[in-house]
Amino acid sequence: MSAMTTGTTSRADVNRRRILDVALAELLRDPDASMDQIARAAGVVRRTVYGHFPNREALISTLLDGAVEAVAAAHAEGTEGATEDPAECVARSTLAVWRVADRYRILVGLAQRSVTVQGIRDRFTPVREAAVQVLRRGLEEGVFASPLPAPALAYVHEQMLFALMEAVNDGLLAPEEAGRSAAVTLLAAAGVPVARATALVAELSD
Repeated sequence: MSAMTTGTTSRADVNRRRILDVALAELLRDPDASMDQIARAAGVVRRTVYGHFPNREALISTLLDGAVEAVAAAHAEGTEGATEDPAECVARSTLAVWRVADRYRILVGLAQRSVTVQGIRDRFTPVREAAVQVLRRGLEEGVFASPLPAPALAYVHEQMLFALMEAVNDGLLAPEEAGRSAAVTLLAAAGVPVARATALVAELSD
């Protein structure tokens, strides 16, 4: 009996993972993709999709949770092995986050329609807290110069990243340039001279 249950659970998990992967691809292609379209693309009946996700908002919310996990992992990876230079930490983590976030950027606009802004903000709390530590150290060491305290500056950086994702979605910024542009922009917002920020990001991007 347990083997049958395990098999059923396993198939359900595989179906759920496939639906999420296909949904992300479909939403990137067509932000207005319906649950029916997603079901067809995933090769399952509509009832199967609704069995896992009661509505489109729940599906998008689950995708957003996955995006946050990926962003958190990328942020941590980006700062691993970095030097003691807070500016390099910000540049490395931004470049690492963007490589992941670019895959999920369409979710930012979609999530704002289906998840409260506070809900999105709450999900990113662990990433923001890690960023605050780096920003606070940079401010204390004089690497960064901002009238904002580190927690407020972290909020500004977060919102700037969301805005840059929307700029890519709207065709205002080329995807291949966006990661480097984001890193330079965040460093500049922290008070790093643009020339130094640009050189640092170029060096890390090579």
